[in-house]
Amino acid sequence: MIISFEKMPDESRVWIYQSSRKFSEIEKNQIIIKLNHFLNDWTAHGSKLSSSFQIKYNRFIIIALDEKNNKASGCSIDTSVRFIQELEKEFEIDLMDKMNVVFKQGDDISYKSIFDFKKLIKNKSVSINTIVFNNLVVNKADLKSNWEIPASKSWHSRLFL
Repeated sequence: MIISFEKMPDESRVWIYQSSRKFSEIEKNQIIIKLNHFLNDWTAHGSKLSSSFQIKYNRFIIIALDEKNNKASGCSIDTSVRFIQELEKEFEIDLMDKMNVVFKQGDDISYKSIFDFKKLIKNKSVSINTIVFNNLVVNKADLKSNWEIPASKSWHSRLFL
C-alpha cells in the first residue's frame, strides 16, 4: 500500500539506491510505474506494507517503509532487492554498488568510484566541505538531516585521512 512520501512518519525505515547515471525522463517515468506496482503489492507474511518512494535528482530511488503496523521480513526485503536488481538489468544501470561516491559539484551531481574520489581529494578538486550523499541513513528523519551533508560529517570523512 503506497502512502505519500510526505505523510510517511519520520521513523519510517528507508533504503536508498543510487544510480550509476542519471535517469532519462522516459526511464524515470517507467521506474515510477514499476515502483507503484511493486509497492502496491509488497507484503510481509501476507500483510500489505505501508510504503512510499521518491526519485531524487533523477538518480536516487528512495523507498520508505512505515513499520508501525507491519515490519519488513527477511523475505520482503529479499523481494525488494530482487525488484531493484530487475531495474538494474532492464535499464542497464547499477543501483546496488555501495563502493561509489555521489557528491555535488556546484549544481551538478557526480558519481565516482572511491578510488577516483580519492584522486579528487588528492588533487584538491573536492574537500571536506563537498556535499556528499550519505546513503547509510536509516529512517526518514535521518534522511532529512543526514543525507546531503558535508563530507566531514559523513563516513566519507575517513577518505580524507
